Amino acid sequence: MYTIYDKQKNSHPIKVWLSDEDIIEEGCLEQATNLSNLPFIHKWVALMPDTHTGKGMPIGGVIATDGVVSPNAVGVDIGCGMACIQTNIEAAFLKNTTTPNGSLLQGIIGDILRNIPLGFRHHKKQQTSSTIDTALSNIDKYSFAKDLIPEIEQSYYQIGTLGGGNHFIELQEDEDGMAAIMLHSGSRHLGHQICKFFHSVAREHNQQWFSLVPDQLPTCFFACG
Repeated sequence: MYTIYDKQKNSHPIKVWLSDEDIIEEGCLEQATNLSNLPFIHKWVALMPDTHTGKGMPIGGVIATDGVVSPNAVGVDIGCGMACIQTNIEAAFLKNTTTPNGSLLQGIIGDILRNIPLGFRHHKKQQTSSTIDTALSNIDKYSFAKDLIPEIEQSYYQIGTLGGGNHFIELQEDEDGMAAIMLHSGSRHLGHQICKFFHSVAREHNQQWFSLVPDQLPTCFFACG
C-alpha cells in the first residue's frame, strides 16, 4: 500500500492498495483525485487492488463522507459481494462419479444452469424471503419512496437469481482437493431502482443548495440528519 498526496492537487490523501502507481488507469486516478478534493470526504480516498475507471466513482474505490450520502458512491448493486461455501466432498468424487448424463460434476452444473435464472431473467413464481416479508410488514416506513414499493414486491421473483456482468457461480477445488462453491451476486434490479430514485433526490437537493459538485462525480449528494 502507498499514499498519493500532493497538497497542490489533493485536499485529502489517496491510499492505494497496489504495489505500483503505473498499474492504475489514468481515468481511475483522475476520478480518485476528483474525489479527494470534495469538501465532505472523511480523512482519505481508498483504492482497492481491483480498482479501475467507473462512472464518476472508481470501481474498487472507497470513501467515507461527513454529513452527506452519495447514492452513486453506494452504487446500484447494493449488497454486492462474494461468498465461498466449503464442502466436505472430495472434488475427485464429483469428477469421477459417472451418471447416465455424464459425470456427477456435469450433472450439478446442469442443475445450476436450469434452476438459477441468469442475466435479466427471473423466477416465474414468487420465492420465499423473510427479509422482503419484513419490509412489506413495515411498508409505512417507505412512504417517502412510494415509487419503490412495487419494486419491493417484485423482488420476490429476483430471490435466488444470479444476474449478469461479473456475477458468477463456480464449483471450485481447494488445495486439499475438497469441493467448494464460490458465488458472486448482488441486489439485482431492486438495487438499481433504489439508487436511481435517490440519485434523483440528490440532484434536486444539489440544485436547491446551488452545489458546485460536478455532475460526473459520484454525482449528487444530500445531507442526512
